[in-house]
Amino acid sequence: MSGLALRGVVKTFGDAKVVHGVDLEVAHGEFCVFVGPSGCGKSTLLRMIAGLEETTGGEIHIGGREVTRLDPASRGVAMVFQSYALYPHMSVAENMGFGLKMNGRPKAEIAEKVARAAEILRLGDYLSRKPKQLSGGQRQRVAIGRAIVRGPEVFLFDEPLSNLDAELRVEMRVEIARLHREIGATMVYVTHDQVEAMTLADKIVVLRGGRVEQAGRPLDLYRDPDNRFVAGFIGSPAMNFLDARAGAGSVSVPGLGDAFVPSGAARGAGEEAVVVGIRPQHLRILPGESHRVEMTEALGGVSYVHAIAPTGEKLVAETRDDVIHPPGARIALAVDPEHLLLFRARDGARLRA
Repeated sequence: MSGLALRGVVKTFGDAKVVHGVDLEVAHGEFCVFVGPSGCGKSTLLRMIAGLEETTGGEIHIGGREVTRLDPASRGVAMVFQSYALYPHMSVAENMGFGLKMNGRPKAEIAEKVARAAEILRLGDYLSRKPKQLSGGQRQRVAIGRAIVRGPEVFLFDEPLSNLDAELRVEMRVEIARLHREIGATMVYVTHDQVEAMTLADKIVVLRGGRVEQAGRPLDLYRDPDNRFVAGFIGSPAMNFLDARAGAGSVSVPGLGDAFVPSGAARGAGEEAVVVGIRPQHLRILPGESHRVEMTEALGGVSYVHAIAPTGEKLVAETRDDVIHPPGARIALAVDPEHLLLFRARDGARLRA
């Protein structure tokens, strides 16, 4: 079985520790996405799995074998990079089969594996073309095909869609999801785009500062984040946050007209400052004067109203009506208590009932 396990993995550059004892299990056939802001350590961690960065401490296991000190070629992985790295003088077929050719594999075997990969990736009509004759999406598929023909235990993707325009990114997300379903391989994918993470992953690993903030199924992280960072990073548009006060089993939210809303989680906060998290779709727009509209993003089936709370905090509310609220308009915003998430202000930890 070609699962992946990281046990206490550490990476330092000189005196700087950039990966802090990461423990992670990726099951056979699972699509795992590393996501986080720039500099969080996600690409470094991927390169350590590939063997392109030396592991300072801990162990890496692939398919039940410890590979921590093995060369990249001996680990059973194939990596797809942000840049296509195709040989311009070679055809698509030659690019896809080059690794096998260098390993001395028979021509018949190479041709068979290239043909199979081309069928999976719908590249059969392009095998004789050179990279310059292909679109960006087709070039990326060739790079993926080059990984497929190697038959790796684990596929590694390092922000493979970053060079594509928005339409092609959506198309390639569908292609990669289909590829995963068809070949059933273990895949580890790095991106800073949480939309990619939500749409592709069986498991999302949210990283910050070289540490795992939370790992789990996409909707579990969306609905039940462990802390304010995860809550704000997962979901688009991002979650709204408002300063609040907890006490006597309820939460006072000045940004919502100082309304008191009951919350079982408030009992764990005592009298300390808290932060309330609210998804845009859970804010209701009502007649009123408490909030000033900055702008409305009318996208057709859905609109996002950007407003300023009485306390000066910015809020985004999602609406599916056809009403356009112009800049400067006055509205009121309300939320049902069951949709509130509560976080401790001093460290961002989630407060649960």
